[in-house]
Amino acid sequence: MTLVPMNPVPINLGIEDPLSECVARRLLVLHANKYQIGVAYGRSGFGDLKRTAKGWNAAAKGIPFFLLTDLDLTFPCPSALVEDWLDGAERKHPNLIFRVAVREVEAWLLADAEGLAAFLGLSVRHVPAVPEGLTDPKAALIELARRARSKELRERIVPRTGSTAVQGREYNSCLCEFVRGGWSPERASHRSLSLARAIQRLSVFEPDWENLNP
Repeated sequence: MTLVPMNPVPINLGIEDPLSECVARRLLVLHANKYQIGVAYGRSGFGDLKRTAKGWNAAAKGIPFFLLTDLDLTFPCPSALVEDWLDGAERKHPNLIFRVAVREVEAWLLADAEGLAAFLGLSVRHVPAVPEGLTDPKAALIELARRARSKELRERIVPRTGSTAVQGREYNSCLCEFVRGGWSPERASHRSLSLARAIQRLSVFEPDWENLNP
C-alpha cells in the first residue's frame, strides 16, 4: 500500500544534550513549516547517543529521525563516525537524517561571528576565523565568554574560578537563548561546511513513504 505523503513531515530528534537540541530545532524551523517536530530523545551525552543510534535507524522505518552529534576527536571525518555507529545495521534507512558537527556543535555557533560577537559584546575580530579547524570549539567559546561585556553572561557560561566544572551552571540555557534569538544558521553556514551540508540535507529531504512502516 502506498502511503499518502504528510505535510508537514513528522520528525523525531536524537541529540546529545540541550544545546544540540536547540540547534536541531532551529535548523528544522528554517524550512518554513516543512517539519513537525515530535519527540526529542537523548540529552545524555555522546556515549548514550552512540549506543542507541541503531535503534533510531530502525525507528526511522516508522517516522523520520534527525540524529545530530559531534565529531569530537574520535573520528577523522563524519562518514567514519556514521559508519562506526551504524555498524551491523542492514543499512542507513533513507528516513534517518544523520548529521555530524565538525568538531562540536559549538563550532556552528562560532561560525556566526557577527551574531556571537554581538551577543557577547565583543569585536568580531576576537571570534576564531576557522571554527571547524579548532580542536576544542567549546573551550574556545568559553574563552570568548570570559571577555563578554556582560558580567551576567560571563557568570552563566564560564565555570567559576577553582571549580572542576568544564562549563558554567547555565551554559546550555544561555547559549540556547543565543541560538533562538541571535544565531543565524545562514550566516554561519558560510564558515562551516558541516553546517551547510546539514541545512542542505534538511532542505531537500523527502521521506521514503514506500518504505515507511505504518
